[in-house]
Parts: sequence; C-alpha cells; structure tokens
Amino acid sequence: MATTWLGPKGRTEALASMADEELDVLVVGGGIVGAGIALDAVSRGLSTGLIEARDFASGTSSRSSKLIHGGLRYLEQLDFELVREALHERGLLLTTIAPHLVRPVPFLFPFQHHWERFYIGAGVTLYDTLAMTSRNNRGLPSHRHLTRSGALRVFPALKRGALAGAVQYWDCQVDDARFVTTVLRTAAGLGARIASRVQAVEFLREGEHVVGATAADLETGEKKQIRARQVVNAAGVWTDDIQEMVGGRGQIHVSASKGVHLVVPRDRIQASSGMILQTEKSVLFVIPWGRHWIIGTTDTPWDLDKENPAASRADIDYVLDHVNQVLRTPLGRDDVEGVYAGLRPLLSGSPRRPRSSPVNTRSRTPCRGSSSSRAASTPPTGSWPRTRWTRSRTGWAARSPPRSPTSCRWWARTVTRPCTTSGTGWPATPDCTSPGSRTCCAGTVPGCTTSST
Repeated sequence: MATTWLGPKGRTEALASMADEELDVLVVGGGIVGAGIALDAVSRGLSTGLIEARDFASGTSSRSSKLIHGGLRYLEQLDFELVREALHERGLLLTTIAPHLVRPVPFLFPFQHHWERFYIGAGVTLYDTLAMTSRNNRGLPSHRHLTRSGALRVFPALKRGALAGAVQYWDCQVDDARFVTTVLRTAAGLGARIASRVQAVEFLREGEHVVGATAADLETGEKKQIRARQVVNAAGVWTDDIQEMVGGRGQIHVSASKGVHLVVPRDRIQASSGMILQTEKSVLFVIPWGRHWIIGTTDTPWDLDKENPAASRADIDYVLDHVNQVLRTPLGRDDVEGVYAGLRPLLSGSPRRPRSSPVNTRSRTPCRGSSSSRAASTPPTGSWPRTRWTRSRTGWAARSPPRSPTSCRWWARTVTRPCTTSGTGWPATPDCTSPGSRTCCAGTVPGCTTSST
C-alpha cells in the first residue's frame, strides 16, 4: 500500500481542491472525532474535506490519559450498555483496527478494607464478562485477586499499611496523537482532502441551511469558500463557538473540564503494573509510559483560554497528595519532569453525571446524535474507544437525493445511496460484482445488474 503524506504540498493541493468543487461532507476539527468522521465518510464514497485551525490532535486528542478502556467506573452508575459498547470497541482496536498502536497494560486496584474485595471484585468480574461478549476481547487476560503480599510483589512502591489486598485487571493504552494522524493519513489515502492551519471564520447559508464555510489559510492569510452539502462540527470544546457562528446555540451545549497529568521518571516508582485509585471526585491513574509514569487526572471546570489550558499549583498538589497517600517513597515537585493539561468536552445540563463529581450539571455520557437544522451537524462526544461509534451515528445528510436508490452494505451497516455509473459523490458502480468491491449493490439498477454484498 502506498504511503500517504500529510505535508505542505498535499495541504496546498487539498485546500485548492476543496475550494474548486462542492463537497459532500466538510468536517471542521482535526481531533480524533473529526478524523474518524472524515475516514468514515470518504470510505463510504462521499467526497470529503477536513479543516483544522491548528495542528492535528493539538487539543484534547493529544492530552488524554492515553488509555483505551471500557470505563470501569461507569459500572457503578449501572450504565452497562455504555461499558459494553466501549469494551467492544477496545477489542476491535486491539485486534483488528490498530494492533500496532494499541497494546494491553495491567492495572492494580488496591483496597484498604477486606470487605472491598467483594465489591471491587464483583465490578471487575462484570467488566471482564461484558468484554467477553465480544470475541475481539478474548486476547486480554482475566483479572486476578491478590493478597497484600502478592500486590506488593507487583507494586513494591506501595506502603504496606496502605492496602489490605488488590485486584489486578487489564485494559489498553494508545499513542493518541499518532493514532489521530494514522486515521487522517488513511482518510487522505482514500481521497479525503485534509488541511491543517485552516480556520473556519464564517459559514455559508442558504436560508436556514449551512452550505459551506469561509476558511482562512492561517499560513498565507488567504480566504477561500468551501461549499459542502453537509458541514460537521467536530470542534470538541469549541463546539459552542462554532454553533454561535451560524446564529444559534444548537441542541447541545458543551462545557470544558480541565484534566491535568504529571509525568515522572520510571525509576521514581518501582512497579511492574499500572494502578488505579479511587478519589473523592473520580479516579486517579498511574500509567506506565515508556521510561516514565503518567499520573492523573484532575477534573475541574475551565472557562479561560481554550487553546492553552494550564495546570495550577493546586492541580499539581492534588495529584501528588493523592498518589503519595499510597506510595512508600512520596513524590515531590522535583520528581515531576513534565505537566500537561487538556480539556474534555462535556455535555451540559444532563443529570447523568457521576455523583462524586463536584459539578453535577455536566455529563460525560455522549449525546446520542444531536444536531441542529440551522447549524452544522454536531456529532456525539465520547471517549477514545467510542470514536467509531461516534462517526457511525453522525448521520450522512450529505447524500444527494438518490437516483435509483439501493441498499449497500459495508462494515456490516446498511445505508441508502444512489447507485451510479458516473458522476461525483458516490463512486461509479459498474463493477458491483468484483470481489472485495466497496461499491457492491443489492438490487437491479442500470450498470449494476448483479446483487452482491
């Protein structure tokens, strides 16, 4: 397979191509959600463009905990379907979609009271059971119960008096920024036009409908009009800003929550496993990452500069204080080699928020396909494992009224599209009977006489 480069020349050509013809889909935002939507659209045959005001994955998508997990703590909220869905996606990423980027990692869940073994053990057992409902998750080891001595052999850095025992389970981690660029390169290889340092400064309107955007090239200062049948707002924490540009708040409102992570050298914590700790607000992870540990995260509202969220002294002290409660040798500020902060886009006004959170008017649960007829379509927000879920539910209103509509099946989904032998938008489909063709049709239409799926 030929290598696809996202370089200056390709950027210039992509921007010129987007301005020259009407697209089926224009995605605003180059994080993992936008990248996934662009890949999904172009792989379905839609002419697709994506613009990003800064660098790809420069926001939330590169400042995460770098975990691909099912959301163990959501079991406490009885949101079994959310966890099952995320675990299914975790398995697909690990075994099929990106096995070169996603890898298993063990986590120790220590507890201080013996009765907690039954509570935590039941939760982790359910976690593994939900994972087993997908055949893709069977490569991960099952959890195991450890005595205090057994836990200390796995994590010698723990205070002996800080735990009565532990449960060890497995999740996955990913190089988040590399994953985003890989998805974008795949989309570009399939024909998507992708350009960074291009900002949507105004939206084109025809009545109540958004039909494109005026995009400013931040490298040259030139402005271009990009027309599209559907504009998708995948701007994360900037979602409300985009919706305001088209004159309406939209059906959802996104607030920003700051998460801070500390980076410390690997030799400061002697352990062969990651660790998860319960806090009064949420959970705290100690994650192995190469020759370092990533420790985090916090969860505090943020209403300042979204491009440059910053960690405060209180954020750093919060993380250090909580991890030092269980470490035999406490970490100090001098042990911290790096700090990074990112903003999570959380839905506002929903009661489905963990009760332990200090801000109970925001929700981590995704919006199930909300959009506005006046504004650009706004995809659901969600965690890393649920990106494919997000893009599959964005809704492709970009399709033109079908000519001889047929039912085409790909990725085990059924969508309606025009089956044509020429023209733009969906690719020509005279080769419906070709083995492995992505444009196979079911039904009898001109140029496509054999049913194949």
